[in-house]
Amino acid sequence: MTAVLDTSVLVRYLTLDPPTQGAVAQALIDGQDALLVTSVALAETGFALTRLYGVERAAAVDMLIELMGRTNLTVLDLPEARVVEALMLCRPSARVSFADALIWAAARNAGANVIYTFDQRFPAAGLERRVLTDDGAS
Repeated sequence: MTAVLDTSVLVRYLTLDPPTQGAVAQALIDGQDALLVTSVALAETGFALTRLYGVERAAAVDMLIELMGRTNLTVLDLPEARVVEALMLCRPSARVSFADALIWAAARNAGANVIYTFDQRFPAAGLERRVLTDDGAS
């Protein structure tokens, strides 16, 4: 059986909120079944932890990295090392969002050299960031 975890399961697992659903999520994730998560679910989980639960950004990143260290859990669409690298970009501050960090990881993983964006804060490590203007120039 191949199973993918939704954001709601990850959030319940990490927060135990509500407690009954948290316990169900823990039993599933702490079990032996092979489980998959997507980078989208990781970005949503990071957002939920920091914005809805008030978890400090560094702690949220650490929680996600620890979660990915589980032997029965695999990131579906990116190598785990690339995901960790991306999460570390957004760990120090809110300057880089969880979503932008994982978009950066996907670009790097695909071998892209350039990223086009309107966001001057988009992470550029290893990429040439071309910030577009309202008239389309970069």
